Amino acid sequence: MPAQDVHEWISFEDPEEQRTWVFDATFLHSGYHCIYGAGCQGVLDAPAPELEQGCCSYGAHFVDEADVAGVVKAFVRLRPDQMQFHARARRGGFLRPGDGDDGAPVTVTRMVDAACIFLNRPGFAGGTGCALHVAALEAGERPLDWKPDVCWQVPIRLEHSTDEHGHVTSRLREWKRRDWGDGGADFHWWCTEAPEAFTAEEPVYRTSRDEIIELVGAAIYAMLVEQLERERWTPLPHPTLRRGGR
Repeated sequence: MPAQDVHEWISFEDPEEQRTWVFDATFLHSGYHCIYGAGCQGVLDAPAPELEQGCCSYGAHFVDEADVAGVVKAFVRLRPDQMQFHARARRGGFLRPGDGDDGAPVTVTRMVDAACIFLNRPGFAGGTGCALHVAALEAGERPLDWKPDVCWQVPIRLEHSTDEHGHVTSRLREWKRRDWGDGGADFHWWCTEAPEAFTAEEPVYRTSRDEIIELVGAAIYAMLVEQLERERWTPLPHPTLRRGGR
């Protein structure tokens, strides 16, 4: 049997600390882009493009108190004409307790009508999609500075491991079904497995420049780009495209 889901990786040592960086070069070189509202089928157990929920069907899990504080700060700036459920959020709050993958308590966004409270539904005059995203763009600011961390990071994932000597390995890769926990297997559709999401003219490492820098820093990003753009290297096509015969 041939190997499945083959990716090429780039790794190098951090010049400032005891850390090795590892990057999924296959994904970062791909033409993946978010197709929310343009063919995204959502992450329910059946296709539902007409709902335009994207990956907002289950609410956002916050990673820490700073993540929560950032969204609280953004909510204060939201207007009712930008957020469909603004009145409900003011009346009953927009946060609730939840369970993490390991069963530990976490904070998540409140659900309203079977999706995240911040999700404006089709037909809302202020615009369909994440109210935080809509408001950030209207303010001329970056959505990643307004939204929960998981919402601007997906489908990029950064994970860290530390060996017995204290050396850290940090891996930046594509977000897979398994990263959603057991529920990921129930998704009818996941975007990094869909050829229609790999149609951007620019590669991920350019289109997601701000997000990557936010995760790894400008200096490491510059070192990454130097390797991704080196001469005489033909990147391996993404497995989704290879399976699709492209």
